[in-house]
Amino acid sequence: MPHLLTAGLGLKPQHYDEALHCTASGLWWEVHPENYLSGGGPRLAWLEAIRAQHPVSLHGVSLSLAADAPPDAGHLHRLAQLARRIEPALVSEHLAWSAWRGRYHPDLLPFPRTQEALARIAANISTTQDALGRTIAIENPTHYLHIDGHDWSETDFLAELVRRTGCGLLLDVNNVYLSAHNLGACASDYLDAFPVHAITEIHLAGHHADPRLGDVLLIDSHDAPVAEPVWALYERLIARTGPRPTLIERDDAIPPLPELLAERERAHRMLANLEALPCT
Repeated sequence: MPHLLTAGLGLKPQHYDEALHCTASGLWWEVHPENYLSGGGPRLAWLEAIRAQHPVSLHGVSLSLAADAPPDAGHLHRLAQLARRIEPALVSEHLAWSAWRGRYHPDLLPFPRTQEALARIAANISTTQDALGRTIAIENPTHYLHIDGHDWSETDFLAELVRRTGCGLLLDVNNVYLSAHNLGACASDYLDAFPVHAITEIHLAGHHADPRLGDVLLIDSHDAPVAEPVWALYERLIARTGPRPTLIERDDAIPPLPELLAERERAHRMLANLEALPCT
């Protein structure tokens, strides 16, 4: 783990000024690069100002690595330009698809983990890493229903992607908790099988029950504080892995920054206590 890079927050426009002057130990900021791919303008200037004070991570949502085609060349070129400009501490994307044969969907969609999918995604990861000149981390998805046709367990699939491409992994603990709940699996078993040696980043987020179905289906909404069962899984995870850069995700119902910083401080202290890092 980079020195003192402990717990971070997603950077939101309404928090730019406060974020710029925040002095919390180990703090870093994560952004969706799709919001900063222009050649200039105030948003990019704000990001550069933040980067001058804090480490920044780029967390992509649109490369569609599980699609049936390579990542869009123009998008990948702009992403590489941004990465060279910002020099992010971390870069990540999702194990999902959002574009298929020219049609785009505003979601991160699942797929059968077949041999063909493995080869295709590994090639797309390699294409991305070659364009960026660096490794990226791949995030485990959230599942809402069973899909037939898998040749691999998810943890083995991710481990094989690491072996073939040299990529890292972003372990989203909330995704693990929700997927296990929704599919009737065991979250702890998933964590025990996860290739933790490849983890370069961890995500924590809040969720809510489906408005119609209730607690039988949990939604990865990022609109609430991290739930206590997710904190418990996180504590179990980092006891095994040691400190890893950890992000508190909040993308809706965004509270004032001090409230987010207080939640971020909980993760920071848990990480700091593992290696006697500064707690303030």
